[in-house]
Amino acid sequence: MAFTNENLAVAQEILARYPKPKSAILPLAHLAQDQDGYLTQDAMREIAELVGVTPAEVLGTTSFYTMFKRDPVGRLVVSVCTNVTCLVLGGPEVLEHLERRYAGDTEVTIEEVECLAACGNAPAMQVNYEFHESLTPEGAAEIVDAYKRGELTARGVSGGQVGGGA
Repeated sequence: MAFTNENLAVAQEILARYPKPKSAILPLAHLAQDQDGYLTQDAMREIAELVGVTPAEVLGTTSFYTMFKRDPVGRLVVSVCTNVTCLVLGGPEVLEHLERRYAGDTEVTIEEVECLAACGNAPAMQVNYEFHESLTPEGAAEIVDAYKRGELTARGVSGGQVGGGA
């Protein structure tokens, strides 16, 4: 979906902050993701028009960052690190356990990420960008379940509500 009229006005305010419109790609992508829950093709086309680049340049910029989702995600996005320290200390086992446990659960999106910069207490994961460290597979699932029950709260993808308009 393209920007709502309200968010189009916000987009114009964002653009006004930058001497070069192309510099606004990332904040506009955050705005679009907050609106739709992920970065849609329509949003990338509209951002491209607003800043004067091609949609491929918007995709090229945003695809570098794991916080931008190009497909719908669940209310909870669980990012599990499998980089070197987490790899050695059980990150892949945490990832596999969560993938099996939440397969088919539309509320929870499990993703593997390269590094969460939490090597001191590996393995680590984030739930909507909230850190959790020193995990076991079972402990990680208990944490995700606590979020599902509302016992723990998370900010959401891009600071907005995950999976829904903000």
